[in-house]
Amino acid sequence: MRLFLILCWLSLPLLAWAYHVGPGQDQLAIDDANAMIRLAAVSETDGDYAAATDHYADALAKLPEGDANDRFAIQLAMAKTQMNSGKLPEARVALEGLLDAMEAAEDCDPSLIVETRNTLASSQYYMTWLMRLEGLPAEEWEPEIEASRQHYRMLAETTRRQEGEQDAEQFAAYQQDLESAIRLARMDLSELQALKIPTQCKGCCSGQCDKPGKKQSKKPGKKKGAGSNLGPLPDGSGS
Repeated sequence: MRLFLILCWLSLPLLAWAYHVGPGQDQLAIDDANAMIRLAAVSETDGDYAAATDHYADALAKLPEGDANDRFAIQLAMAKTQMNSGKLPEARVALEGLLDAMEAAEDCDPSLIVETRNTLASSQYYMTWLMRLEGLPAEEWEPEIEASRQHYRMLAETTRRQEGEQDAEQFAAYQQDLESAIRLARMDLSELQALKIPTQCKGCCSGQCDKPGKKQSKKPGKKKGAGSNLGPLPDGSGS
């Protein structure tokens, strides 16, 4: 018995070393990733979305392969900060790919899919706003706002089938976003130009505004009528 205890005691350093070079490395990587996420949260609170994006990218790079939901959540958070740091087109592309990956995954958290779809719809909404301000023709921006409308419609219809006070409030929010998307598509360009540019569109370029023949001269902005207001707008972080 004494010999057995001695052998167990002597084996502790070996076990500790095995953990350090095995699972311990993954835990260290997870700790590093969590540290980056905390830094990103601080940057977001300070309004430094560019720094937050970089911290989320670092967290994603440090995170070991494992739970796909963790990676999805970081990618979603990073796309949101991109939307607020003048990188709306990049965020929109990233969100579309992220939603496809989530839907193809076997065990993706459904709430993550809902939040990503909502954020994608928001990015498409603001991309439409941006493309219209750049004077792009309807055949280029209409597919964007139609995709946004379809996403909001799916979110609203799915939520409507659920029960509960919170679900009813969420349905109303999605329905409001859907109506905003419809108004944006129907609004005259001069009315749109008279509105304040959303934060998500400032400093952005759709990447299509340098095509020859796409520019339109800005029409004199007329006063907004009672029915021209787009109403509550999605903020890119979910309704």
